[in-house]
Amino acid sequence: MNKETVAVIIPAFNESTTIGTVVRVATASSLVDEVIVVSDGSTDETVRIAKEAGARTIDLKQNIGKGGAMQKGFEQTQASVIVFLDADLIGFTKDHLEKLIRPVLDQTSMMQVGIRDRGVFWTAFAHHLPIISGERALRREILEHIPKRFYKGFMIEEAFNYYCRTRRLKRGLVDLKGLSIRRKYQKVGWPKAVVQYILMTAQIIWAILQVRFAKFIGTF
Repeated sequence: MNKETVAVIIPAFNESTTIGTVVRVATASSLVDEVIVVSDGSTDETVRIAKEAGARTIDLKQNIGKGGAMQKGFEQTQASVIVFLDADLIGFTKDHLEKLIRPVLDQTSMMQVGIRDRGVFWTAFAHHLPIISGERALRREILEHIPKRFYKGFMIEEAFNYYCRTRRLKRGLVDLKGLSIRRKYQKVGWPKAVVQYILMTAQIIWAILQVRFAKFIGTF
């Protein structure tokens, strides 16, 4: 029986502040076989820092969006378990990573999604919202069944969710205590962040509708 392999894929756009730490945690895990950082048109030191931290890097010259970057990373590995991580994580540990990987590696879950720490109330509340978390581990066969047109925006996370739900595949949610991210307002300031939050909400709703419609008409 061939050994199961695990690849961590980290799409990143100008995340030089945090990418090094995220990569070092991933490469230090005994469960991980390779770490791939896909720089989505970054203009800062993201690629250099990711390489120095131990990742294999794919340096896209143009920004194609998170979903497209995720697809590019997936195309570069034959691993049986794929782990996606955000590049702007704060407080990320090997324990967080193991909680994502272990159930999928042991095949007790086909997809494991992490919920970042938002405090007791908001973390519990997040379990009842659309799960668009960037921290998730999946069996390779799930990704192979997702049409390429869904690899854009928040549509890819919703496609993962909906595929597993409609095929009745085992999936789990796990709270990742102590894990947070650099907020948008910390990166671009409040005025731009408010606009981005509004656009993000609209994109999530649109993604949900598109995926469900595709299923309804039999194209997904």
